[in-house]
Order: sequence, then structure tokens, then C-alpha cells
Amino acid sequence: MDSRKIALNAYRVMAYITGTGLVVLVCIAMPIKYLGGNNQPVAIVGALHGFFYMAYVVCSLVLAERCRWRPVRALLVALAGTIPFVSFYAERKVTKLVREMPPPSSRRPGGRSVRRPEGAADQQPDLRA
Repeated sequence: MDSRKIALNAYRVMAYITGTGLVVLVCIAMPIKYLGGNNQPVAIVGALHGFFYMAYVVCSLVLAERCRWRPVRALLVALAGTIPFVSFYAERKVTKLVREMPPPSSRRPGGRSVRRPEGAADQQPDLRA
């Protein structure tokens, strides 16, 4: 299995978990805290969201490294987990972007495609002096 596919799947799972946790925190736990005077839901959901957000950032950085993204894109994807509902949008965009990328075996480390002349693999250099 391609390492990018594994990183993408981990990123997608963490994007949904982080996004759901943030929506629960902002839309349910915080109103309970400020309207109902109960701090317990914010303490629990906030801690869980913080833990999962750290895992989300790690997954997004691993994916960025595997896909050779520029730092700005990696930063924007990582920040998507801090705004309610944006992680869901970013997950869809990132998934589409990664799936449209060419397979890693046809790319050089510099990002250019590898093109070999016909029969190049069959030719051996003459090392005799």
C-alpha cells in the first residue's frame, strides 16, 4: 500500500474526529457552561479535542511531508482543525488533491516526472578502462 494512501486515511479519520469534537465543544459544551453554569462538559470535551487536535496536526504534517506540500498549505490544513466545520471542508479538498496526484513511483525527489529513453534499463555502462 502506498505511504501517501496510509497517511491520507489517517488524516481523514483525525479530521472527522477533530471536527466533530470541536463542533460538540462549541455548539453543546460551551452553551452548557455559559447558559447552565456547568463547567464539566467543557473540561471533558475540551481536553479530548485538544488531544485529538494534536494527533490531527501530526497526521496532517505527515501527509504534507509525503505529498511534498509547501509549508503554507501544510499550515492551513493544520489550522483547519481550530475552526468549527472547516476541518470537514479541508478534508474533502485535501482528499481530492491527494487522489489527483500522480503515483509516487513516477516522480523524482525534485518533483519532476521520470522519463527514460527506450531500452535504457537494458543498457549497462562500459566500466572497462
